[in-house]
Amino acid sequence: MIDTIQWEPESRARYLVNGALAEASSLPHALQNRAFQYGDGFFETIRICNGYPQHLPLHWDRISKSLKAHKIDRPEGLSLESLRASIVALCDANGIVAGGRLRLTFFRAAGGRYTPESNALIWVGEAEPLLTNEYTLNEHGLAVDVYPEMKKLNGPLANFKNTSALLYVQASIWAKEQGLDDALITNTTHNIIESTRSNLFLVSNRVLYTPGLESGPVGGVMRAAVINLALEEGFKVYECNISPGEMLRADELFLTNAVRGIQWVASYRTKRYFNATSKSLTALLNERLTA
Repeated sequence: MIDTIQWEPESRARYLVNGALAEASSLPHALQNRAFQYGDGFFETIRICNGYPQHLPLHWDRISKSLKAHKIDRPEGLSLESLRASIVALCDANGIVAGGRLRLTFFRAAGGRYTPESNALIWVGEAEPLLTNEYTLNEHGLAVDVYPEMKKLNGPLANFKNTSALLYVQASIWAKEQGLDDALITNTTHNIIESTRSNLFLVSNRVLYTPGLESGPVGGVMRAAVINLALEEGFKVYECNISPGEMLRADELFLTNAVRGIQWVASYRTKRYFNATSKSLTALLNERLTA
């Protein structure tokens, strides 16, 4: 008797190329990719909950501003509505019905060297499932310190998630070498502006403080969402310069990004922090998830 073997096709990841679903073989080649060659582009990371992109209007606003700042032309067919449809289709194609992480990378079309031959846009998307559907506050607080070896230069591209990210890579390596969970980035005027992957908030007496965009941090989507949420809930929020002295006087310290939501910090050097505000804001974020 011959045993029959039930063959099942291998499930393959699907991607987006200029808004259309594609196989891996259709992705742009690195050698013709200006994001790879020159760091000539930017990216967005978007949280998926209930199989649906969260805070998409805020992401679209930053995408639009990033295209303008990078002097890359936006094609007529790319809009908030078409982007939403493409993301939902990508999640469906990859079986993401609950939590997930989406990365969109936007770059100038190939051609030229430092001077490009075209300002046309190419963009690609990739999605992966996450173990959790909702935003989850970290059980153990993070340990952070200031990265001392490089400072972030402020300028017209400082508020965007640029594909050239060597400062954040080097700071992340330094944090790992120091046994820390994350490193804090300073600008050339020695103010603390963000961490390697998140925006920064201090809390003192139910007042939130965060570095202003003019000081050079990435203009984070979750940063904007938390500011809006905090104001709705009666918190006062101030955008201001943050010095090491303010860090030591704060009651709480937390970090925000689009995928992780809110992550509370337990220690900065000798200072220890609470996390009541982080807990309450995380719960409020989850109440407002888009289905």
